[in-house]
Amino acid sequence: MAAQSGYRPGSIVPLAARRLQTILLTLLTWVVCCAHALALSPTQVAPGVYAFIGTNAEAAPENSGFVANSGFIVGESGVMVIDTGGSRAHGEAMLRAIALITSKPVELVVITHAIQDFVFGAAAFSDRGIPLLAHRQTVDLMKARCAHCLENLRRVLGDTSLEGTRLVIPQRVVEGDTRLDLGGREIDLIHPGWASTPGDLLVYDRQTRTLFAGGLVTGARVPELRDGDQDGWLQALDALPALGPAAIVPGYGPPSQLTGARRVTDYLRDLDERMRRLYTEGAGLTEAIDRADLPDYQSWSLYPEQHRRNALRRYLQLEVEDLERH
Repeated sequence: MAAQSGYRPGSIVPLAARRLQTILLTLLTWVVCCAHALALSPTQVAPGVYAFIGTNAEAAPENSGFVANSGFIVGESGVMVIDTGGSRAHGEAMLRAIALITSKPVELVVITHAIQDFVFGAAAFSDRGIPLLAHRQTVDLMKARCAHCLENLRRVLGDTSLEGTRLVIPQRVVEGDTRLDLGGREIDLIHPGWASTPGDLLVYDRQTRTLFAGGLVTGARVPELRDGDQDGWLQALDALPALGPAAIVPGYGPPSQLTGARRVTDYLRDLDERMRRLYTEGAGLTEAIDRADLPDYQSWSLYPEQHRRNALRRYLQLEVEDLERH
């Protein structure tokens, strides 16, 4: 009877084996994909306010470019995201992590400034129809250079870490200070003028007095002067106490209070004082850079490379200022 029904001795074993093989291959694919997926765990900074704290290092394959901070604020109607990380994978990981905190939709993404560690996760949000917002000068800077930045980043991180990553230009722009309503939760977007970049935006949650400081503040990390205006940056930092933030999420490093911002002020002023003294003494460019050490900041992330670049830029700025006076 078994033969009449089409049964062939031994046929069940290969069939079961094939099914088991298919299941194992599926599981293996899932494990491999998950191994490459970036997992983010948000830190609650205040009620309804969360931050993803990066490694505060230089972008490298071992950290998948997750070096800077990003975050989100949960309002009554939905979620506002602040910055998107350095890759599409980072943006996707943010969305997964947000979904574990709240079922409310992401309504808006704010890009605080045009630095690669903060902008390249945008595709994950844009492809879901979530609008991106930035200051107009940030948009201009992104158009001018971020495609080239992505090429450089790809050489550092490789194609796997940056799979699906592309430059997405925010379509919503602001020119200055703007107040947004996140379902009854008031969020201030503050443009302090040209500080760390021309288009800096600060994101201030009025309910908890939490400030996402973007490029204005770095925690235990040498700030980058490439796009900065020395005087404007110091003025913006000096204005923070009047805002009265209870907590500050810096662009890099752990959340802090005003003490963290004051340390950035200290660095900028100490660097300026050091380079002015060397310039006045007649030190040439190379000598000035070699003598620009600031021991109080040697423990900060990126000190060996970033500080020397900052010393170079400040010296050249002083030369220009000197020429303009004469």
